[in-house]
Amino acid sequence: MAATYKLPLVLDPQPEGGYTVTCPLLPELITEGDTVQEALNNASDALTAVIEAYQDLGKPIPAVLQHAIVSAYPRQRHLAGRGLQ
Repeated sequence: MAATYKLPLVLDPQPEGGYTVTCPLLPELITEGDTVQEALNNASDALTAVIEAYQDLGKPIPAVLQHAIVSAYPRQRHLAGRGLQ
């Protein structure tokens, strides 16, 4: 089951067309798209890349995402507390 994150996104229309997407709570998340839908899809991909980068660097996941991860996997968290995976 994939985690679901609810984060505020800012879509800025660009003069040459398309949109730039940023997240005020996660400054590393920045992407773009030619349409709103493409920009939102790219934001999802960018979020995945940000999370993977944190994991690859051994850095803790930002607190804004930790709550969403715990909420998405309540059973795993419960089992992990018993030493099960």
